[in-house]
Amino acid sequence: MIDEIYIKDLGVIEEARLHFDRGLTVLSGETGAGKTMVLSALGLLLGERADSSTIRKSQTQAYVEGRWLISNSTAIQIALENLGSELSEGELIVNRSVNSEGRSKAALQGRAIPVSALSELAAELVVVHGQADQIRLKTSAAQREALDSAAGGELSVLLLEYQSAYQRWREASDELANFEASLANRETKISDLRYLLEQISEVNPQPGELEQLSDRITLLENLASIRQAAASAHEALSSDFSDQDAISLIGLAKKSLDPVLFDAKLEAISGRLAEANDLVRDAALDLAQYLGDLEGAAETELDAAQSRRAALNALLRKYPGTIEDLLTLQTEAQRQLDQLDFAEDGLNSLREKVELCESEARSLAAKVSEIRVKAAAQLVDAVNLELAGLAMPGATLVVSVEPGPLGQFGADAVSILLSPYPGAEPRPLGKGASGGELSRIMLAIEVVLAAKSITPTFIFDEVDAGVGGAAAIEIGKRLAKLAKTTQVIVVTHLAQVAAFADRHLRVTKNVGESYTASDVRSLDETERTTELARMLSGLTESELGLAHARELLDLAKLEKTNF
Repeated sequence: MIDEIYIKDLGVIEEARLHFDRGLTVLSGETGAGKTMVLSALGLLLGERADSSTIRKSQTQAYVEGRWLISNSTAIQIALENLGSELSEGELIVNRSVNSEGRSKAALQGRAIPVSALSELAAELVVVHGQADQIRLKTSAAQREALDSAAGGELSVLLLEYQSAYQRWREASDELANFEASLANRETKISDLRYLLEQISEVNPQPGELEQLSDRITLLENLASIRQAAASAHEALSSDFSDQDAISLIGLAKKSLDPVLFDAKLEAISGRLAEANDLVRDAALDLAQYLGDLEGAAETELDAAQSRRAALNALLRKYPGTIEDLLTLQTEAQRQLDQLDFAEDGLNSLREKVELCESEARSLAAKVSEIRVKAAAQLVDAVNLELAGLAMPGATLVVSVEPGPLGQFGADAVSILLSPYPGAEPRPLGKGASGGELSRIMLAIEVVLAAKSITPTFIFDEVDAGVGGAAAIEIGKRLAKLAKTTQVIVVTHLAQVAAFADRHLRVTKNVGESYTASDVRSLDETERTTELARMLSGLTESELGLAHARELLDLAKLEKTNF
């Protein structure tokens, strides 16, 4: 609920701090005193468009701040999380400023946010009823939600079951559509896949083959140089025609040391010469083996290797990537070809799945419709009864539940219409009704829905326009009844409505020689009586007027005990 609103330099309000309670709060004051500015301040906090013309004369900036007390509201917590914020000890603080150039800034919990983000939060905090563009039930989605709220828990449980079935149907339908799209050019796809597989199979690439071929071609292209170098190295290590090869020289060195191994150091050196001799002999054998292998290499092998590499590169130019990518492509193409070969079986299976899921969803949608039709009749009866007591005895509400396509919330097209007088064609809410009538219609609906829905705060403006006497008392009763379960704030000019308030705020305009300013203050019991007398007759010192005001207050207290 709204705990307080602080206003500075907005319209005629120089500075004011409004405190609100649970229950019904009324805001009264003479015409032009600044009641509208209080609603304008709230509108700014809820993300409405800023207007520099509302800044108090001679000031450069208007500023408003609102504090809400929040408890057990998952919807508000989710909205805050989406905005990167959170509650602080159950409090929510929003502020907004507007400068003389029309630029506006907003902050949530002390952190700057885009002004547009405030509107995301607004629907969870406050519902405003006044002019037609503020009507809560102006969209078909909102009307459907209102009817579902009136239907209660039975429909909520059934809707969850339906939405699960609907989701399964949508997923199956999407799967079928995708499968059918993939089969749209089945023969062409089969031909393309087979051609791809033939191309790859003809070349038959092997993992790592291209690198191996490149290495082999480099060797073959340098065969003569490699053979000569290897032969020279082998002859240097071990030669049948010279006693100056490495093996002979190392053996001579070791033989020279063998007779004088009286020193441990010489003995160690002799051991290393023996190891060196073994290593050199092994290297000589490896070179001999290598030279023997080279004897098998020939020009024809080089031609074959180069041709093989050219074939692989040609395939890779056609299907860019690596050989490993080609092999993956080959596997995927074979999988798709197998799938297409068995497409008819898969298609029939998917169609049966879609039909089964749709049948289940339609069966549950029919049950949802049945509950909605029943709830619509009950809502109409209850709201029409309320309208009769709100100076609109000839007005009737019409809630239409018509068949429609399957959707996330069933297969119903819900619309709430109003017939303003007997015999009149029902029309959409907001059309054919004045602002005051529209507010009373919405009051009737909200009173009926209040028992099964939770809205933190309702604000009514112009709800009592064009009525008086007994009808005004009925409006006050219903506002007070609505306020038993939620916070209600009402701007009113009728004492019959104000008498039902739990808290009464008065806007007073003070006019000086060089300035005009308005103040907002909470009234005690004596001040309330005086204010009601002013609202009734304009005679605040008339004993008769004061007696009438006290009578209204007593009547309101008595009526409220019956809720």
